[in-house]
Amino acid sequence: QVQLEESGGGLVQAGGSLRLSCAASGRTLGINAMGWFRQAPGKERESVSAITWSGGKTFYADSVKGRFSISRDIAKNTVYLQMNSLKPEDTAGYYCALDTMHGGAWYVSGTYEYWGQGTQVTVSS
Repeated sequence: QVQLEESGGGLVQAGGSLRLSCAASGRTLGINAMGWFRQAPGKERESVSAITWSGGKTFYADSVKGRFSISRDIAKNTVYLQMNSLKPEDTAGYYCALDTMHGGAWYVSGTYEYWGQGTQVTVSS
């Protein structure tokens, strides 16, 4: 089993920045990719970004390109999401996800076997 723990959420004014972290523990051998999803009240969960573990290839939703940056620290089994120029529409619960099966599109939630509990990001206008 793998456990994921997110941190770094909070309340920020529009235009501000936050950095989310997600640390993986347990049976972390064989990580293929890690990603971030978000879900706002009354809306479906949507993909935000993902990174492949070995090559560090990154993926971003159009809505966050140029504002968010994903990175990983392999030694710490941790993925980060640097969020800049935040907008009120970025307000959501942010969830970290981990894929070990080497398959599936990065933006599909079913690709990932493990999920964190989520961290809340609130952007005030």
